[in-house]
Amino acid sequence: MGFMSGRVSYVRFQVSGESPLPFDEDLLEKASLHTIGKHGGAESADGMSFGWAGGEHVLDTTLDLGKNVLNDALHMAIRVDTDKIPGSLLKAYTTIELAARAAMNPSGRPTKAQRTEAKEAGKIRAEAEAADGRYRRMSHSPILWDGQSNILYAGVSSLGVLDRIRTLFRETFDRTLDPITSGSLAMQTALIRSGTTPFDIYPSGFVGEPQSSLAWADPEAPAPDFLGNEFLMWLWHSLQADGDTIPLSDGSEVTVMLAKTLTLDCPRGETGRDCMTDLGPTKLPEAFLALQSGKLPRKVGMILVRHDAQYELTLQAESLAVSGALLPKIEGATGDDLKVARVDAIRHLVETLDLLFEAYSNQRTGASWPGELGRIRNWLKAA
Repeated sequence: MGFMSGRVSYVRFQVSGESPLPFDEDLLEKASLHTIGKHGGAESADGMSFGWAGGEHVLDTTLDLGKNVLNDALHMAIRVDTDKIPGSLLKAYTTIELAARAAMNPSGRPTKAQRTEAKEAGKIRAEAEAADGRYRRMSHSPILWDGQSNILYAGVSSLGVLDRIRTLFRETFDRTLDPITSGSLAMQTALIRSGTTPFDIYPSGFVGEPQSSLAWADPEAPAPDFLGNEFLMWLWHSLQADGDTIPLSDGSEVTVMLAKTLTLDCPRGETGRDCMTDLGPTKLPEAFLALQSGKLPRKVGMILVRHDAQYELTLQAESLAVSGALLPKIEGATGDDLKVARVDAIRHLVETLDLLFEAYSNQRTGASWPGELGRIRNWLKAA
C-alpha cells in the first residue's frame, strides 16, 4: 500500500489552509465523491480519466477511516485510466473498410470521399470494440496527506500525473497544493530566521563568471530552485573538507555519505550531462573534473544517519524530490503498528533532510556566504 511498504519515493506539496486534523468521515466523503468513475469521464484530448482510489491495489476504490487514516495521516491513491485504441488496430480496420469501398468502383481504386468514409468507419468500429475496456490501461500512484505538517506527499514523478493530483485535490477539498522545492524551502528558512525573503539571490558561479540563469531553470518559477544544485555542491565540499558529520539546528547531528549514483549537468547547456554509478561516485576523478569544468550536481544518492536511524535514498536537487528511500527496519511491528511506525519514519527522514538543507540555506542567505563561497572556489582550484 504505497508509503506503507517497500522503498518510498515522493514529491512534496504544501497544502493551503489550516491542518484538517482530525481526518473525519466528512473529509473521506468528499474524497469518495471524486473516486475514479465518479470524478468525471475521460478527457477528450487523450482519453484519460482520473480520480481517487483506495490505494490497496489498482482496483481498490473504497475509502474508510480504518483503512485510509492512520497516525494523523490520510493515505490513498490517484488512479489514471487511459483508453487508447492501438494504432495498428485502427489502421487495420481503416484498410478493411477502404478495400470494401474500392471494390465497388470499376477502377478498383477508392475515391477521396471513400477514403474519408473508410477512415471514419474504421474509427467507429475500433471504438465499438474498445467500449468494453479491453484496451484500458490503469495506473495508480500513492499519496500521503500528513495532517501534522499539512504536507502532501505524492509518490509519483510524472508531471502529467502531478498536475492531475493538484487539479483533483482542489476540486475535492477546495485547497491548493504548492510545490515544496529547494528555492521555496530556502526562502521560507530565510523568512523564519530574519523576517525577510531575499529574492535578489542569483547563481553563485563556483567556476568562472556566474551564470545569470541555469540551462534547466524554469524562468517562470517563483523561487530560485538552482539553490538545490548549490546545496549539493556545498554538501560535497563540506563532507570532504570538514568531515562526514554535520551539526543541525535542533542540537542533533547527521552523518552523510554520498553513494551509488551522481548526475552532473552543464549550467550553460553546452557540454552535456554526466551520470556516474559507484560506491563513492563523488570520489571518482572524473566527477571532480566535471565540477572543475563548471558542471553542477543535479541528483545524488546518499546515506543519512541521525538518531541511530539510517536512510538510503536518491535526492533530486531542484525539487528536493526523493526516490527509492529505504527506511529503517522496524523490528517486531505488524499490522497497524507497522504502518504507524512507517509514517513516523517518513516524518523523521523528511525532518532530517530539511534540517540538513537548513544548515546550507542559513549560510547561503546569510552574511557568511561570501566566505564559504571562497572556500569552495579554492577547493575546486587546489586539487
